[in-house]
Amino acid sequence: MARQGINIGSSANDGTGDPLRTAFDKINDNFVELYGTDNDINTLDANLNVNTFAITTGVTNGDITVTPNGTGSINLGAVKFKGTSISSDDSTIININEGLVVSGTASVSGALSSSTSLALATGATVTGIDNGALGSSATLLATQGAIKTYVDAQVTAQDLDFTADDSTTLSIDLDSESLQFSGGTGITTAGTGNTVTFAIDGTVATLAGSQTLTNKVLTNPTINAATMTGAVAIDGVTIDDNSIKANASNADLELDGSGTGHTKILANATVVGTLNTADIATTGTHTITGQLDAESVRIKDNTITTNASNANLELSANGSGVVDVKNAMTTIGQTVTGTVSVTGNVAITGQFDVDNISISGNGIIATNSGGGININPNATGQVTIGGTVVQVPGMFSTTNLNLTNNLFLGASALITTNVSNADINIEANGTGSVYVDQLRFRNNNITTHITNADLELNTDGTGTIELQTATNVTGNLSVSGAFIGSRQTISGAGAINLTTLYTEITTTSGDAYTLANGVIGQMKIIVMVVDGGDATITPTTFANGTRIVMDAVHDSVTLIYGASGWQVIASRNIVIS
Repeated sequence: MARQGINIGSSANDGTGDPLRTAFDKINDNFVELYGTDNDINTLDANLNVNTFAITTGVTNGDITVTPNGTGSINLGAVKFKGTSISSDDSTIININEGLVVSGTASVSGALSSSTSLALATGATVTGIDNGALGSSATLLATQGAIKTYVDAQVTAQDLDFTADDSTTLSIDLDSESLQFSGGTGITTAGTGNTVTFAIDGTVATLAGSQTLTNKVLTNPTINAATMTGAVAIDGVTIDDNSIKANASNADLELDGSGTGHTKILANATVVGTLNTADIATTGTHTITGQLDAESVRIKDNTITTNASNANLELSANGSGVVDVKNAMTTIGQTVTGTVSVTGNVAITGQFDVDNISISGNGIIATNSGGGININPNATGQVTIGGTVVQVPGMFSTTNLNLTNNLFLGASALITTNVSNADINIEANGTGSVYVDQLRFRNNNITTHITNADLELNTDGTGTIELQTATNVTGNLSVSGAFIGSRQTISGAGAINLTTLYTEITTTSGDAYTLANGVIGQMKIIVMVVDGGDATITPTTFANGTRIVMDAVHDSVTLIYGASGWQVIASRNIVIS
Protein backbone atom coordinates (compact mmCIF):
# COMPACT_ATOMS: atom_id res chain seq x y z
CA MET A 1 0.00 0.00 0.00
CA ALA A 2 1.34 3.40 -0.91
CA ARG A 3 1.64 6.05 1.80
CA GLN A 4 -1.51 8.15 2.08
CA GLY A 5 -1.20 11.93 2.56
CA ILE A 6 -3.71 14.02 4.47
CA ASN A 7 -5.31 16.95 2.59
CA ILE A 8 -5.00 19.95 4.92
CA GLY A 9 -6.87 22.34 2.57
CA SER A 10 -5.79 25.57 0.91
CA SER A 11 -6.04 27.65 4.08
CA ALA A 12 -7.09 27.24 7.65
CA ASN A 13 -10.71 26.26 8.18
CA ASP A 14 -11.72 26.80 4.52
CA GLY A 15 -13.50 23.43 4.32
CA THR A 16 -11.35 22.08 1.44
CA GLY A 17 -9.26 19.62 3.49
CA ASP A 18 -10.00 16.07 4.58
CA PRO A 19 -12.57 15.66 7.34
CA LEU A 20 -11.12 14.72 10.73
CA ARG A 21 -12.32 11.11 10.47
CA THR A 22 -10.81 10.69 6.99
CA ALA A 23 -7.49 12.18 8.11
CA PHE A 24 -7.18 9.84 11.12
CA ASP A 25 -8.19 6.89 8.94
CA LYS A 26 -5.23 7.65 6.66
CA ILE A 27 -2.99 7.90 9.73
CA ASN A 28 -4.15 4.49 10.93
CA ASP A 29 -3.57 2.95 7.47
CA ASN A 30 -0.04 4.38 7.37
CA PHE A 31 0.73 2.97 10.84
CA VAL A 32 -0.68 -0.42 9.84
CA GLU A 33 1.67 -0.29 6.84
CA LEU A 34 4.60 0.54 9.18
CA TYR A 35 3.61 -1.55 12.22
CA GLY A 36 1.83 -4.63 10.95
CA THR A 37 1.30 -8.07 12.43
CA ASP A 38 4.03 -10.71 12.49
CA ASN A 39 2.70 -12.21 9.23
CA ASP A 40 2.66 -8.94 7.31
CA ILE A 41 5.36 -8.22 4.75
CA ASN A 42 7.39 -5.01 4.59
CA THR A 43 6.28 -3.87 8.10
CA LEU A 44 7.91 -3.14 11.44
CA ASP A 45 6.61 -5.00 14.47
CA ALA A 46 7.53 -5.47 18.13
CA ASN A 47 10.32 -7.90 17.17
CA LEU A 48 12.38 -5.18 15.43
CA ASN A 49 13.45 -2.00 17.21
CA VAL A 50 14.76 1.08 15.43
CA ASN A 51 15.88 3.47 18.16
CA THR A 52 18.80 5.76 19.06
CA PHE A 53 20.62 5.11 15.75
CA ALA A 54 20.46 1.34 16.31
CA ILE A 55 18.50 -1.52 14.72
CA THR A 56 17.98 -4.43 17.12
CA THR A 57 15.75 -7.45 17.32
CA GLY A 58 13.31 -7.93 20.18
CA VAL A 59 13.47 -11.74 19.88
CA THR A 60 16.05 -13.52 22.03
CA ASN A 61 18.89 -14.82 19.79
CA GLY A 62 16.85 -13.63 16.75
CA ASP A 63 18.48 -12.78 13.42
CA ILE A 64 18.17 -9.53 11.48
CA THR A 65 17.97 -10.23 7.75
CA VAL A 66 18.54 -7.48 5.18
CA THR A 67 17.65 -8.72 1.68
CA PRO A 68 17.85 -6.54 -1.46
CA ASN A 69 15.47 -7.04 -4.38
CA GLY A 70 16.70 -9.07 -7.31
CA THR A 71 20.31 -8.27 -8.24
CA GLY A 72 20.39 -5.27 -5.95
CA SER A 73 23.12 -4.70 -3.38
CA ILE A 74 23.23 -3.61 0.23
CA ASN A 75 25.23 -0.40 0.58
CA LEU A 76 26.54 0.65 4.01
CA GLY A 77 28.39 3.87 3.38
CA ALA A 78 31.14 3.04 0.80
CA VAL A 79 30.98 -0.71 1.56
CA LYS A 80 28.83 -2.82 -0.77
CA PHE A 81 27.42 -6.25 0.09
CA LYS A 82 26.24 -8.25 -2.92
CA GLY A 83 25.63 -11.95 -2.61
CA THR A 84 28.74 -13.31 -0.85
CA SER A 85 31.00 -10.46 -2.02
CA ILE A 86 32.19 -7.40 -0.09
CA SER A 87 33.55 -4.59 -2.21
CA SER A 88 34.29 -0.87 -2.02
CA ASP A 89 31.59 1.13 -3.72
CA ASP A 90 34.05 3.96 -4.37
CA SER A 91 36.96 1.65 -5.44
CA THR A 92 38.99 2.43 -2.32
CA ILE A 93 40.68 -0.02 0.05
CA ILE A 94 38.51 -1.80 2.66
CA ASN A 95 40.21 -1.54 6.08
CA ILE A 96 39.68 -4.11 8.87
CA ASN A 97 41.01 -2.26 11.91
CA GLU A 98 40.60 -5.06 14.48
CA GLY A 99 41.79 -8.69 14.63
CA LEU A 100 40.41 -10.98 11.91
CA VAL A 101 39.74 -14.67 12.56
CA VAL A 102 39.01 -16.92 9.51
CA SER A 103 37.70 -20.30 10.69
CA GLY A 104 37.59 -21.77 7.17
CA THR A 105 40.10 -21.70 4.35
CA ALA A 106 41.25 -18.26 3.33
CA SER A 107 42.06 -17.91 -0.37
CA VAL A 108 43.95 -14.83 -1.56
CA SER A 109 43.79 -14.43 -5.34
CA GLY A 110 45.70 -11.19 -5.35
CA ALA A 111 48.83 -10.03 -3.60
CA LEU A 112 49.03 -10.47 0.21
CA SER A 113 50.66 -7.47 1.84
CA SER A 114 51.48 -7.05 5.57
CA SER A 115 52.55 -3.64 6.88
CA THR A 116 54.15 -5.07 10.06
CA SER A 117 54.47 -8.83 10.53
CA LEU A 118 52.65 -11.89 9.25
CA ALA A 119 52.05 -14.53 11.92
CA LEU A 120 51.25 -18.08 10.86
CA ALA A 121 49.94 -20.52 13.40
CA THR A 122 51.83 -23.73 14.15
CA GLY A 123 51.04 -26.31 11.46
CA ALA A 124 49.93 -23.74 8.90
CA THR A 125 50.79 -24.64 5.29
CA VAL A 126 52.25 -22.00 3.03
CA THR A 127 51.63 -22.82 -0.64
CA GLY A 128 53.15 -21.19 -3.62
CA ILE A 129 56.49 -20.58 -1.76
CA ASP A 130 59.58 -21.73 -3.59
CA ASN A 131 61.21 -24.77 -2.02
CA GLY A 132 64.49 -24.36 -3.84
CA ALA A 133 67.95 -24.15 -2.41
CA LEU A 134 68.37 -21.74 0.48
CA GLY A 135 69.57 -18.36 -0.77
CA SER A 136 68.44 -18.82 -4.37
CA SER A 137 66.21 -15.74 -4.02
CA ALA A 138 66.11 -12.84 -1.59
CA THR A 139 62.33 -12.48 -1.90
CA LEU A 140 61.25 -16.10 -1.28
CA LEU A 141 60.30 -17.62 2.09
CA ALA A 142 62.55 -20.59 2.92
CA THR A 143 60.66 -23.69 3.86
CA GLN A 144 61.75 -26.27 6.43
CA GLY A 145 62.87 -28.54 3.61
CA ALA A 146 65.04 -25.82 2.06
CA ILE A 147 66.67 -25.10 5.42
CA LYS A 148 67.38 -28.78 6.08
CA THR A 149 68.90 -29.20 2.64
CA TYR A 150 71.23 -26.29 3.30
CA VAL A 151 72.25 -27.51 6.79
CA ASP A 152 72.83 -31.07 5.63
CA ALA A 153 75.10 -29.70 2.93
CA GLN A 154 77.15 -27.78 5.49
CA VAL A 155 77.46 -30.46 8.25
CA THR A 156 78.23 -33.89 6.90
CA ALA A 157 79.19 -36.50 9.60
CA GLN A 158 81.46 -34.09 11.54
CA ASP A 159 82.39 -34.96 15.15
CA LEU A 160 83.14 -32.79 18.24
CA ASP A 161 85.90 -34.30 20.37
CA PHE A 162 86.23 -33.47 24.12
CA THR A 163 87.91 -34.85 27.25
CA ALA A 164 86.46 -35.16 30.78
CA ASP A 165 88.27 -34.68 34.12
CA ASP A 166 89.09 -38.38 34.21
CA SER A 167 91.04 -37.99 30.90
CA THR A 168 88.43 -39.93 28.99
CA THR A 169 88.25 -38.77 25.35
CA LEU A 170 84.74 -38.54 23.94
CA SER A 171 83.15 -37.38 20.70
CA ILE A 172 79.71 -36.38 19.46
CA ASP A 173 78.29 -36.49 15.96
CA LEU A 174 77.19 -32.97 15.16
CA ASP A 175 74.84 -34.24 12.49
CA SER A 176 72.86 -36.64 14.66
CA GLU A 177 73.79 -36.28 18.33
CA SER A 178 73.39 -33.66 21.05
CA LEU A 179 75.94 -32.68 23.70
CA GLN A 180 74.39 -32.88 27.18
CA PHE A 181 75.83 -31.27 30.36
CA SER A 182 74.78 -33.17 33.50
CA GLY A 183 75.63 -32.21 37.05
CA GLY A 184 76.50 -34.62 39.83
CA THR A 185 75.88 -34.63 43.59
CA GLY A 186 75.73 -31.05 44.81
CA ILE A 187 76.28 -29.69 41.26
CA THR A 188 73.59 -28.29 39.01
CA THR A 189 73.69 -27.03 35.42
CA ALA A 190 71.63 -24.39 33.69
CA GLY A 191 71.68 -23.12 30.11
CA THR A 192 70.80 -19.63 28.99
CA GLY A 193 71.35 -18.56 25.38
CA ASN A 194 74.74 -20.06 24.40
CA THR A 195 76.01 -20.29 28.00
CA VAL A 196 75.98 -23.32 30.35
CA THR A 197 76.43 -22.47 34.03
CA PHE A 198 77.65 -24.96 36.67
CA ALA A 199 76.67 -24.30 40.29
CA ILE A 200 77.15 -25.98 43.66
CA ASP A 201 73.93 -26.40 45.65
CA GLY A 202 73.38 -26.14 49.43
CA THR A 203 74.27 -29.76 50.09
CA VAL A 204 77.99 -29.36 49.25
CA ALA A 205 80.26 -29.58 52.30
CA THR A 206 82.57 -32.42 51.29
CA LEU A 207 86.06 -31.03 51.68
CA ALA A 208 88.28 -32.70 54.23
CA GLY A 209 90.13 -30.69 56.88
CA SER A 210 89.52 -27.12 57.89
CA GLN A 211 87.48 -24.93 55.62
CA THR A 212 85.68 -21.60 55.68
CA LEU A 213 82.02 -21.49 54.86
CA THR A 214 80.70 -18.09 53.80
CA ASN A 215 76.99 -17.28 53.65
CA LYS A 216 76.02 -20.88 54.27
CA VAL A 217 72.76 -22.06 55.82
CA LEU A 218 73.18 -25.10 58.11
CA THR A 219 69.97 -27.02 58.70
CA ASN A 220 69.90 -29.12 61.88
CA PRO A 221 73.75 -29.26 62.16
CA THR A 222 75.65 -30.99 64.95
CA ILE A 223 78.68 -28.96 66.02
CA ASN A 224 81.07 -30.48 68.54
CA ALA A 225 83.49 -28.22 70.46
CA ALA A 226 83.40 -25.47 67.88
CA THR A 227 85.66 -22.43 68.09
CA MET A 228 84.32 -19.38 66.33
CA THR A 229 86.40 -16.26 65.70
CA GLY A 230 84.78 -12.86 65.27
CA ALA A 231 81.11 -12.00 65.44
CA VAL A 232 78.72 -14.91 64.79
CA ALA A 233 75.15 -14.16 63.72
CA ILE A 234 72.62 -16.90 64.56
CA ASP A 235 69.21 -15.93 63.16
CA GLY A 236 68.43 -12.67 65.00
CA VAL A 237 71.24 -12.97 67.60
CA THR A 238 74.89 -11.93 67.30
CA ILE A 239 77.61 -13.47 69.52
CA ASP A 240 80.77 -11.38 69.61
CA ASP A 241 83.51 -12.02 72.19
CA ASN A 242 81.66 -12.07 75.53
CA SER A 243 78.63 -10.17 74.18
CA ILE A 244 75.28 -11.61 73.08
CA LYS A 245 72.87 -9.16 71.51
CA ALA A 246 69.93 -8.98 69.15
CA ASN A 247 70.98 -7.77 65.73
CA ALA A 248 67.54 -6.57 64.55
CA SER A 249 66.65 -2.91 65.22
CA ASN A 250 64.89 -2.48 68.61
CA ALA A 251 64.53 -6.30 68.94
CA ASP A 252 64.40 -7.99 72.38
CA LEU A 253 66.98 -10.57 73.50
CA GLU A 254 65.15 -13.52 75.05
CA LEU A 255 66.63 -16.32 77.20
CA ASP A 256 64.10 -19.09 77.79
CA GLY A 257 64.26 -22.64 79.19
CA SER A 258 62.39 -25.56 77.63
CA GLY A 259 59.04 -26.59 79.10
CA THR A 260 59.17 -26.09 82.88
CA GLY A 261 62.92 -25.46 82.74
CA HIS A 262 64.44 -22.19 83.94
CA THR A 263 67.07 -19.80 82.70
CA LYS A 264 69.86 -19.88 85.29
CA ILE A 265 72.58 -17.27 85.74
CA LEU A 266 75.27 -19.10 87.71
CA ALA A 267 77.59 -16.16 88.33
CA ASN A 268 77.02 -12.59 89.44
CA ALA A 269 74.79 -10.61 87.05
CA THR A 270 75.04 -6.89 86.43
CA VAL A 271 72.22 -4.96 84.75
CA VAL A 272 73.61 -1.75 83.27
CA GLY A 273 70.38 -0.41 81.73
CA THR A 274 66.76 -0.82 82.70
CA LEU A 275 65.53 -4.29 83.77
CA ASN A 276 61.94 -4.96 82.67
CA THR A 277 60.43 -8.22 83.96
CA ALA A 278 57.15 -10.01 84.34
CA ASP A 279 56.35 -11.67 87.67
CA ILE A 280 59.54 -12.66 89.55
CA ALA A 281 59.60 -15.36 92.23
CA THR A 282 62.84 -15.25 94.19
CA THR A 283 64.27 -17.09 97.17
CA GLY A 284 67.13 -16.23 99.42
CA THR A 285 68.67 -12.91 100.28
CA HIS A 286 69.16 -10.27 97.58
CA THR A 287 71.63 -7.44 97.98
CA ILE A 288 71.17 -4.41 95.74
CA THR A 289 73.83 -1.72 95.70
CA GLY A 290 72.62 1.72 94.62
CA GLN A 291 69.01 2.50 93.89
CA LEU A 292 66.21 0.14 92.83
CA ASP A 293 63.51 1.51 90.50
CA ALA A 294 60.33 -0.62 90.34
CA GLU A 295 57.96 1.07 87.89
CA SER A 296 57.15 4.38 89.64
CA VAL A 297 58.74 3.52 93.02
CA ARG A 298 62.39 4.09 93.90
CA ILE A 299 64.24 2.50 96.82
CA LYS A 300 67.58 4.04 97.76
CA ASP A 301 69.35 3.72 101.09
CA ASN A 302 66.57 3.88 103.72
CA THR A 303 64.19 5.95 101.54
CA ILE A 304 61.18 4.82 99.47
CA THR A 305 59.90 7.49 97.05
CA THR A 306 57.91 7.81 93.85
CA ASN A 307 59.88 8.91 90.80
CA ALA A 308 56.89 10.14 88.79
CA SER A 309 55.99 13.84 89.08
CA ASN A 310 53.45 14.50 91.89
CA ALA A 311 52.68 10.73 92.17
CA ASN A 312 51.35 9.25 95.43
CA LEU A 313 53.18 6.54 97.36
CA GLU A 314 50.67 3.86 98.37
CA LEU A 315 51.15 1.03 100.90
CA SER A 316 48.32 -1.48 100.50
CA ALA A 317 47.70 -4.95 101.94
CA ASN A 318 45.92 -7.78 100.11
CA GLY A 319 42.29 -8.60 100.92
CA SER A 320 41.54 -8.09 104.60
CA GLY A 321 45.23 -7.70 105.47
CA VAL A 322 46.56 -4.49 107.02
CA VAL A 323 49.71 -2.42 106.72
CA ASP A 324 51.45 -3.12 110.03
CA VAL A 325 54.03 -0.56 111.22
CA LYS A 326 55.94 -2.26 114.04
CA ASN A 327 57.88 0.73 115.32
CA ALA A 328 57.18 4.38 115.89
CA MET A 329 56.29 6.27 112.72
CA THR A 330 56.82 9.96 112.08
CA THR A 331 54.94 11.68 109.27
CA ILE A 332 55.74 15.17 108.00
CA GLY A 333 53.07 16.96 105.98
CA GLN A 334 51.35 13.71 104.93
CA THR A 335 47.81 13.19 103.56
CA VAL A 336 45.97 9.98 104.59
CA THR A 337 43.01 8.80 102.42
CA GLY A 338 40.60 6.05 103.51
CA THR A 339 40.02 4.33 106.82
CA VAL A 340 42.93 4.30 109.33
CA SER A 341 42.82 2.00 112.35
CA VAL A 342 45.30 2.90 115.10
CA THR A 343 45.95 0.87 118.23
CA GLY A 344 47.73 2.76 120.96
CA ASN A 345 48.59 6.43 121.31
CA VAL A 346 49.16 8.69 118.31
CA ALA A 347 51.19 11.82 118.86
CA ILE A 348 50.83 14.47 116.17
CA THR A 349 52.99 17.57 116.24
CA GLY A 350 51.75 20.47 114.21
CA GLN A 351 48.58 20.64 112.17
CA PHE A 352 46.45 17.51 111.50
CA ASP A 353 44.13 17.71 108.44
CA VAL A 354 41.27 15.18 108.00
CA ASP A 355 39.25 15.83 104.81
CA ASN A 356 37.79 19.34 105.40
CA ILE A 357 38.68 19.49 109.13
CA SER A 358 41.94 20.92 110.43
CA ILE A 359 43.11 20.33 114.03
CA SER A 360 45.85 22.70 115.14
CA GLY A 361 46.70 23.56 118.72
CA ASN A 362 43.40 23.50 120.63
CA GLY A 363 41.28 24.51 117.62
CA ILE A 364 39.08 22.48 115.25
CA ILE A 365 38.52 24.42 112.01
CA ALA A 366 36.63 23.67 108.79
CA THR A 367 38.96 24.25 105.81
CA ASN A 368 36.44 24.28 102.93
CA SER A 369 34.70 27.52 102.00
CA GLY A 370 31.49 27.93 104.04
CA GLY A 371 31.96 24.43 105.50
CA GLY A 372 30.41 23.40 108.81
CA ILE A 373 31.56 21.10 111.60
CA ASN A 374 29.26 18.16 112.47
CA ILE A 375 29.61 16.16 115.70
CA ASN A 376 27.19 13.22 115.54
CA PRO A 377 26.99 10.42 118.16
CA ASN A 378 25.90 6.91 117.17
CA ALA A 379 22.31 5.78 117.91
CA THR A 380 21.37 6.95 121.44
CA GLY A 381 24.86 8.18 122.25
CA GLN A 382 25.40 11.75 123.42
CA VAL A 383 27.87 14.51 122.72
CA THR A 384 29.37 15.83 125.95
CA ILE A 385 31.17 19.19 125.98
CA GLY A 386 33.08 19.79 129.20
CA GLY A 387 34.20 23.01 130.75
CA THR A 388 32.53 25.65 132.90
CA VAL A 389 31.56 27.95 130.03
CA VAL A 390 30.81 27.03 126.42
CA GLN A 391 31.09 30.02 124.11
CA VAL A 392 29.43 30.30 120.68
CA PRO A 393 30.72 33.56 119.15
CA GLY A 394 28.50 33.32 116.05
CA MET A 395 25.11 31.85 115.33
CA PHE A 396 24.06 28.66 117.18
CA SER A 397 21.74 26.49 115.05
CA THR A 398 20.10 23.24 116.21
CA THR A 399 17.03 21.11 115.49
CA ASN A 400 16.27 20.11 119.11
CA LEU A 401 17.71 22.04 122.08
CA ASN A 402 17.43 20.53 125.57
CA LEU A 403 18.74 22.94 128.23
CA THR A 404 18.94 21.93 131.91
CA ASN A 405 20.65 25.09 133.13
CA ASN A 406 20.20 28.82 132.55
CA LEU A 407 19.63 30.00 128.97
CA PHE A 408 21.27 33.15 127.64
CA LEU A 409 20.46 33.94 124.01
CA GLY A 410 21.94 37.04 122.42
CA ALA A 411 22.63 40.48 123.74
CA SER A 412 19.93 42.09 125.91
CA ALA A 413 18.13 38.72 126.22
CA LEU A 414 17.00 38.98 122.55
CA ILE A 415 15.76 35.98 120.58
CA THR A 416 15.79 36.68 116.84
CA THR A 417 16.08 34.89 113.48
CA ASN A 418 18.58 35.96 110.87
CA VAL A 419 16.57 34.51 107.97
CA SER A 420 14.56 37.14 106.08
CA ASN A 421 10.84 37.01 106.93
CA ALA A 422 11.32 33.71 108.85
CA ASP A 423 9.12 32.68 111.80
CA ILE A 424 10.24 31.72 115.31
CA ASN A 425 8.19 28.76 116.58
CA ILE A 426 8.07 27.81 120.29
CA GLU A 427 5.90 24.73 120.80
CA ALA A 428 5.05 22.67 123.88
CA ASN A 429 4.68 18.88 123.80
CA GLY A 430 1.19 17.35 123.83
CA THR A 431 -1.17 19.28 126.16
CA GLY A 432 1.70 21.26 127.67
CA SER A 433 1.87 25.06 127.64
CA VAL A 434 4.52 27.65 126.87
CA TYR A 435 5.21 29.99 129.79
CA VAL A 436 6.74 33.41 129.28
CA ASP A 437 7.21 35.20 132.62
CA GLN A 438 3.63 35.37 134.06
CA LEU A 439 1.90 34.43 130.77
CA ARG A 440 0.83 31.00 129.63
CA PHE A 441 0.40 30.15 125.96
CA ARG A 442 -1.64 27.02 125.17
CA ASN A 443 -3.08 26.33 121.77
CA ASN A 444 -4.67 29.67 120.75
CA ASN A 445 -5.17 30.93 124.36
CA ILE A 446 -3.10 33.51 126.22
CA THR A 447 -3.72 33.61 129.98
CA THR A 448 -1.94 34.67 133.11
CA HIS A 449 -0.78 31.91 135.42
CA ILE A 450 -0.70 34.15 138.51
CA THR A 451 -3.90 34.00 140.55
CA ASN A 452 -6.24 37.01 139.91
CA ALA A 453 -3.59 38.75 137.80
CA ASP A 454 -4.76 40.97 134.93
CA LEU A 455 -3.76 40.34 131.31
CA GLU A 456 -2.47 43.62 129.91
CA LEU A 457 -1.75 44.50 126.30
CA ASN A 458 0.34 47.63 126.16
CA THR A 459 2.70 49.40 123.77
CA ASP A 460 5.85 51.42 124.19
CA GLY A 461 5.58 55.21 123.81
CA THR A 462 2.84 56.39 121.45
CA GLY A 463 2.34 53.02 119.77
CA THR A 464 -1.13 51.51 119.53
CA ILE A 465 -2.56 48.01 119.72
CA GLU A 466 -4.27 47.06 116.45
CA LEU A 467 -6.64 44.12 116.11
CA GLN A 468 -6.60 43.43 112.36
CA THR A 469 -9.43 40.86 112.30
CA ALA A 470 -12.82 40.48 113.90
CA THR A 471 -12.55 40.37 117.71
CA ASN A 472 -15.09 38.74 120.01
CA VAL A 473 -15.36 39.83 123.67
CA THR A 474 -17.37 37.24 125.66
CA GLY A 475 -17.04 39.10 128.96
CA ASN A 476 -17.33 42.73 129.86
CA LEU A 477 -15.30 45.25 127.86
CA SER A 478 -14.14 48.16 130.04
CA VAL A 479 -12.59 51.18 128.35
CA SER A 480 -10.89 53.53 130.75
CA GLY A 481 -9.67 55.92 128.07
CA ALA A 482 -11.17 57.23 124.83
CA PHE A 483 -12.81 54.81 122.36
CA ILE A 484 -11.59 55.87 118.93
CA GLY A 485 -12.93 54.24 115.77
CA SER A 486 -11.22 54.40 112.40
CA ARG A 487 -12.42 56.84 109.69
CA GLN A 488 -13.39 56.63 106.02
CA THR A 489 -13.42 59.73 103.79
CA ILE A 490 -15.35 59.48 100.53
CA SER A 491 -15.78 62.18 97.86
CA GLY A 492 -18.50 61.70 95.26
CA ALA A 493 -20.77 58.70 94.83
CA GLY A 494 -19.53 55.27 95.98
CA ALA A 495 -19.78 52.55 98.63
CA ILE A 496 -19.64 53.21 102.36
CA ASN A 497 -17.27 50.58 103.79
CA LEU A 498 -17.87 48.26 106.76
CA THR A 499 -14.23 48.24 107.98
CA THR A 500 -14.33 51.63 109.71
CA LEU A 501 -16.62 52.95 112.46
CA TYR A 502 -16.91 56.48 111.05
CA THR A 503 -17.43 57.73 107.46
CA GLU A 504 -17.20 61.39 106.27
CA ILE A 505 -19.05 62.25 103.04
CA THR A 506 -18.09 65.01 100.60
CA THR A 507 -20.70 65.43 97.87
CA THR A 508 -19.80 66.89 94.47
CA SER A 509 -23.37 66.90 93.13
CA GLY A 510 -26.44 64.83 93.85
CA ASP A 511 -24.47 61.67 94.85
CA ALA A 512 -25.75 58.16 95.56
CA TYR A 513 -24.13 55.88 98.18
CA THR A 514 -24.56 52.20 99.02
CA LEU A 515 -24.20 50.42 102.38
CA ALA A 516 -23.83 46.63 102.43
CA ASN A 517 -25.12 44.36 105.19
CA GLY A 518 -22.98 44.24 108.33
CA VAL A 519 -22.75 41.74 111.20
CA ILE A 520 -25.09 41.60 114.20
CA GLY A 521 -24.15 44.32 116.66
CA GLN A 522 -21.99 46.33 114.23
CA MET A 523 -22.30 50.12 114.46
CA LYS A 524 -21.80 52.71 111.69
CA ILE A 525 -21.68 56.52 111.96
CA ILE A 526 -22.11 58.63 108.78
CA VAL A 527 -21.65 62.44 108.61
CA MET A 528 -21.79 64.94 105.70
CA VAL A 529 -18.78 67.28 105.96
CA VAL A 530 -19.02 69.07 102.54
CA ASP A 531 -22.33 69.88 100.87
CA GLY A 532 -21.87 69.73 97.12
CA GLY A 533 -25.42 68.41 96.65
CA ASP A 534 -27.77 65.95 98.34
CA ALA A 535 -26.38 62.59 99.53
CA THR A 536 -28.68 59.59 99.08
CA ILE A 537 -27.67 56.51 101.11
CA THR A 538 -29.35 53.20 100.25
CA PRO A 539 -28.59 50.29 102.65
CA THR A 540 -28.95 46.80 101.25
CA THR A 541 -31.22 45.92 104.17
CA PHE A 542 -32.85 48.88 106.01
CA ALA A 543 -35.25 48.29 108.91
CA ASN A 544 -36.51 51.92 108.97
CA GLY A 545 -37.29 52.37 105.27
CA THR A 546 -35.52 52.37 101.91
CA ARG A 547 -33.01 55.24 101.87
CA ILE A 548 -31.49 58.09 103.92
CA VAL A 549 -31.09 61.62 102.45
CA MET A 550 -28.65 64.31 103.77
CA ASP A 551 -28.78 67.88 102.34
CA ALA A 552 -26.58 69.98 104.66
CA VAL A 553 -23.22 69.98 106.42
CA HIS A 554 -23.24 68.16 109.77
CA ASP A 555 -26.22 66.01 108.84
CA SER A 556 -25.49 62.65 110.49
CA VAL A 557 -26.91 59.22 111.25
CA THR A 558 -25.85 56.46 113.67
CA LEU A 559 -26.84 52.93 112.69
CA ILE A 560 -26.58 49.48 114.28
CA TYR A 561 -27.02 46.23 112.39
CA GLY A 562 -29.56 43.81 113.81
CA ALA A 563 -31.62 40.85 112.70
CA SER A 564 -33.85 43.10 110.56
CA GLY A 565 -30.92 44.96 108.99
CA TRP A 566 -29.57 48.44 109.62
CA GLN A 567 -31.49 50.41 112.27
CA VAL A 568 -31.24 54.12 113.12
CA ILE A 569 -30.32 54.67 116.75
CA ALA A 570 -29.47 58.44 116.40
CA SER A 571 -29.71 61.08 113.65
CA ARG A 572 -29.52 64.79 112.84
CA ASN A 573 -31.46 66.53 110.07
CA ILE A 574 -31.87 63.49 107.81
CA VAL A 575 -34.83 62.35 105.74
CA ILE A 576 -35.80 58.67 105.73
CA SER A 577 -38.06 57.46 102.93
